[in-house]
Amino acid sequence: MKKISVLLLLIFLSFSCKNDNPQVYTETGKALGTTYQIKYFSSENFNTEKALDSIFEVINTSMSTYQDDSDISRINTRNEDIKVDIHFQEVFQLSKQIFKESNGYFDPTVGSLVNAYGFGPNKPLNEPDGAVLDSIKQLVGFEKVRLSSDNTIQKENPNIYLDFNAIAKGYTIDVIAEYLDSKKVENYLIELGGELVAKGKNLERESSWNVAIDNPQQTEAERTLQTVLALKNRAMATSGNYRKFRIDSITGNRYVHTINPLTGKAEKSNLLSASVLAENCTLADGYATAFMALGYEKSLEMLEKLDNVDVYFIYVDKQESIRVFTSTGFEEALR
Repeated sequence: MKKISVLLLLIFLSFSCKNDNPQVYTETGKALGTTYQIKYFSSENFNTEKALDSIFEVINTSMSTYQDDSDISRINTRNEDIKVDIHFQEVFQLSKQIFKESNGYFDPTVGSLVNAYGFGPNKPLNEPDGAVLDSIKQLVGFEKVRLSSDNTIQKENPNIYLDFNAIAKGYTIDVIAEYLDSKKVENYLIELGGELVAKGKNLERESSWNVAIDNPQQTEAERTLQTVLALKNRAMATSGNYRKFRIDSITGNRYVHTINPLTGKAEKSNLLSASVLAENCTLADGYATAFMALGYEKSLEMLEKLDNVDVYFIYVDKQESIRVFTSTGFEEALR
């Protein structure tokens, strides 16, 4: 009996140490056309790299417009009548939600217009003539696409082009978070292309996860930070690709062009950057894109109708001065 008691005690102590002293693990790499970094604390050493590779492969096979044989590419280019997987279904439904909440400014079918205008950091902005614009507008409008009961995609016009790149990164982060949750990981930070999900805290520093927002006036040669916040049990996404800013020839100020899906026009936006906190990264990613399309004033109107969403907006006022709007919840997270 004594030997058994000692053995049981050793087993108990080993499990106690295992639970009380989780180790830090870090995974880095490239996926979805960008980089990722994951830091988590766990008492168990499991094969995260293999799981991540599997997640990225599944997401790409479902929704990558850069992969010719993905489901979305087959729907776009060959109009194949295929059943889409659960990932495609969830992203479609959440995109439809944000499309409605933004009154159509968040639109996964806007790619045809974006290509027509030739957006890019060093490209002149094309101005399609009226006839061309009218033709392209027939291909824009997420209300023209539906997910049928048999999980196939039905389009009013076969040439409508679907693109979930504005929300797919956030969704992928949520899938990774679900995987870590399934492994009973209670403290982690996931970053993919600048989008983030944080849970628990950074056990190395015994503090919340600290993350930064870039300064929209930074140069390519030198990265500067706008602010830092403590992120806990929330997701954050920022929209506002600083390399796509243009310089106003009269004022010298930076601004961005954005497409209005409702009119088909390219408009000068006074919202330079939108950082969004939400319950998951899919919504944060989608809302950040929607706000950039809406502009500052309309974004504030939309924000009033959303629950559990906080924002940090960097915008240009009527006097061409850069201003910041911070919602109450975001203000509380700032260090």
